Order: sequence, then structure tokens, then C-alpha cells
Amino acid sequence: MGRDLKIRALKYGGILHYEWTSKTLEQTDRFLILLGEKGRKLHHHSKKQVFTIGHPSIEFFSFTDWFTVSMDIQQSGNIHYYCNIALPAVLDGDVLSFIDLDLDLVYRNNEWKVLDEDEFERNSKKYQYPDDLAKKAFLELDNLKDAIARRQFPFDGTLTVYLNRMAEGHRTGSA
Repeated sequence: MGRDLKIRALKYGGILHYEWTSKTLEQTDRFLILLGEKGRKLHHHSKKQVFTIGHPSIEFFSFTDWFTVSMDIQQSGNIHYYCNIALPAVLDGDVLSFIDLDLDLVYRNNEWKVLDEDEFERNSKKYQYPDDLAKKAFLELDNLKDAIARRQFPFDGTLTVYLNRMAEGHRTGSA
């Protein structure tokens, strides 16, 4: 497994929102795939709290696309997806950061659902999103839905391969 990276989610304007540490599984010039280990600490600066995450996840960050993906493996064995609409991620040394634009697309209970449109509206005023950024966020949400429907990368099974490797490692004791 690769190096540890600190992941920083920022609000528009560069305001630190939350952060955690994950391990690099694959890195290219276009994206990173990471492992968020069970028991990692999520420091939520906006809420002034630290959460312990009780399940592992496979995480995808693009340097070109306007979304992130967290494929969470629940204790029940169910797989949940949590996608943030975000500006493309930036890697600077051992810190990976992205600007979270509030809109989320999640997969739970066998259905995809958009979350936080109300938060997007509030924060677009609070952080003064330019009009073109607000329009682009909704366009990118539609593009993300289309990529999922068409089973395009990384929704083409790529993340599931890492999930299966992780599960196999646990079964053989090599993880």
C-alpha cells in the first residue's frame, strides 16, 4: 500500500471544512484512489468535532472532473456511495484538497438521491459563489448522473476491484 495523504475538504474561498487521512492505492496524472481505513478520525472543523469512522472506504479523487466518490463498506456488508460535487482535487505534497460545492449524490438502499440542494443555496449566498460556478455545479451533477447511468469510469467496476482486493486481503490476513 502507498503513502498516507491528508485529505482536506474546503468550502469555497479555501475555508477548511473537514479533514482525514487515507492511504494511496493508485495514483495517475488524472486521479487518485485511496483507502480510508476503519477507525480513521475525521476532524470536522465546521462542527468543531472529531468523528471516528467505523467502516472502511474506497475513495476516488479526480484532478480533472468535478466530483469525488467515497464507496463505503457498511458493517452490514452493504455498499454506499457518497459523491461530492467539487472542484477538481489538488495534490500538494502529502495533502490532497478539494473545494466542496455542497451538492451530493448518494447511493443507499438501492437508489441514487441528490442531497443538500438547500445547503448549496445557502452557501452560494454565504460564500458568494459566482453565477457561472453555481450553473457549472448543477451541470456537473447532471454529468455525474450520466456517468453513473452509462457505467463510465470510475463507475465501471474500477472501485469494486479495489473493494474485492481489500476483502480478499482480510480473508487471507494480508491486509
